[in-house]
Amino acid sequence: MTEPSRTVEVERKYDVDLETPLPWWEAIPGVDAVSSGEVRTLDAQYFDTADGTLSRAGVALRRRTGGPDEGWHVKGPRQGDGRLELGWPLGDGDTLPSAVAATVSEWTTAPLTPLARIENDRTAYLLTGSDGVVAEFVDDRVRATDLRRNVRREWREWEMELGPAAPADDAGRAVFFDAVERAVVAAGGRESASGSKLARALGV
Repeated sequence: MTEPSRTVEVERKYDVDLETPLPWWEAIPGVDAVSSGEVRTLDAQYFDTADGTLSRAGVALRRRTGGPDEGWHVKGPRQGDGRLELGWPLGDGDTLPSAVAATVSEWTTAPLTPLARIENDRTAYLLTGSDGVVAEFVDDRVRATDLRRNVRREWREWEMELGPAAPADDAGRAVFFDAVERAVVAAGGRESASGSKLARALGV
């Protein structure tokens, strides 16, 4: 079996209006510089069983093109403040690779069919400090289709995901995200009303 990439995501999401200006990050502890924005065009299709077994388990399975981590991804259930994401290359066509199917079999071996499509025009910014990337901030303009109900939704949101030079302890992370939230609120953003893009695409 192909060994997947493994990433533990620790992030916060925020809802914003279409014209909300970007936050100022000068007061974020440990951040010395912010990169210029990198534009990414992302297109993801999510899969689940007919009765939503993966969704009920807190698992997301997708095939995404675009961006530095394009490929197949399995996001596991949330554990504490993070969520383990496994990744594999795109492969040929949109057939589920055997390695991905083997991983998903922990939760289900039932047939998987398209659940939602999420297209995202993303601009990504790296927040760096003396030891490297503290976090990645992304400004997402999302177009989502609930494929089983044929319902389209559009929105804009921000995400802040910790990087390799982020605080490793809970107290340090709390201080960091508190400062991020203050900057987001000052710009006109607010805490996200939905736990994930997939949930929002499905109207959850």
